[in-house]
Amino acid sequence: MFTVLPRLRKALRPLAALTAAALLSACDPTMVGGLGGSGASSGGPTIDASAPIPVALLVPKSDSGAGPVAASLENAARLAIQEQSGVQIDLRVYDTAGQSAQAAAQAQKAVDDGAKIILGPLFSEAANAAGAAVADDGVNVLSFSNTTAIAGGNVFILGPTFANTADRLLAHARKRGKKSIVIVYSDDVPGQFGKIAIEQAATSNGIRVVAAEPYSLSIEGVAAAAQRAGATVKSGAADTVFITTDATNAAMPMLLNQLPENGVAPGQIQYVGLTRWDVRPDLFSLAGAQGAWFAIPDTQRQEAFNQRYATTFGAAPHPLAGLAYDGISAVALLAKRGRSDALTGKSLTSSGFTGTGGVFRLLKDGTNERALAVATVQNNQMVILDPAPSNISGAGF
Repeated sequence: MFTVLPRLRKALRPLAALTAAALLSACDPTMVGGLGGSGASSGGPTIDASAPIPVALLVPKSDSGAGPVAASLENAARLAIQEQSGVQIDLRVYDTAGQSAQAAAQAQKAVDDGAKIILGPLFSEAANAAGAAVADDGVNVLSFSNTTAIAGGNVFILGPTFANTADRLLAHARKRGKKSIVIVYSDDVPGQFGKIAIEQAATSNGIRVVAAEPYSLSIEGVAAAAQRAGATVKSGAADTVFITTDATNAAMPMLLNQLPENGVAPGQIQYVGLTRWDVRPDLFSLAGAQGAWFAIPDTQRQEAFNQRYATTFGAAPHPLAGLAYDGISAVALLAKRGRSDALTGKSLTSSGFTGTGGVFRLLKDGTNERALAVATVQNNQMVILDPAPSNISGAGF
């Protein structure tokens, strides 16, 4: 059971947490991420590795829209605990309701109840608020978000990042002799973040970005961007087109039809996608998808997790469920070493872990790197071009 702190402290902390959350909710989360500075904290609470490790799971159980995701995350965390040996984890679940203020209050309650580390919350604003609430306690937060803007200080993100995916794909492109790209991106926040990630990865991999073409989500907007990108390609300035658009977005099939019509020939120009195209196999028959590259996790490990989850709970896991499993696995691996500093920022960033989608590691800036495979489309089917590396010193890291 969790240790209960003195009553006075426990009574005062929720009020302080709510105040902090109210201040944070008025701010752009990109401006308050990394509360401990540009790097993650090296600190954290001490633990007794021979006793049950108190772990808090913060999920939006009562959020009508996210409740099913919360249930899947909790199931995955409990599955991970069942499958661990040599360590005991005392899991407590706290409901954030998908709200930043409640996430902050629940994070503080979890720490006052004795939690030594927090898994979650799911949403970036809630994770930001939770991290701020418990920063003075030195407790680290392993959020399920993939928003890099909130990473840093005592907040780590477990979700796959645009930066990691872009770097994996452009490292592959460089090995295949690609030298210059045109970026086609949606003129919204995800598109802007994707564009920046591609630009940074291009620089680190010695590839030139010759143009970046935004589009608004309309038939006219997509058509205009396709025409501009096509003009750049036909001029000979680019050998690759990198698309940020989520595969589930209505713009994707339009782009994969209209780019080829504007001179971006799939057989001559390499298409690359920043998101997983395998979630929409119907795209594979479109002209622009033929031979395209995109990144995916280790499919064998992912399928093995999905099968174990389905056997245990009688249904398929939500695609994000594996993040909770990964968080528990990381905590367990560190605790098994028997060190009292197992859950400090220094320990969290000193090792690689094996997760549901392959190996991964947490970085000192609060972000992460995940081993990814490079996939392509051949004969309207997904084919693995370059498998995910099996250790953190392999390709892609």
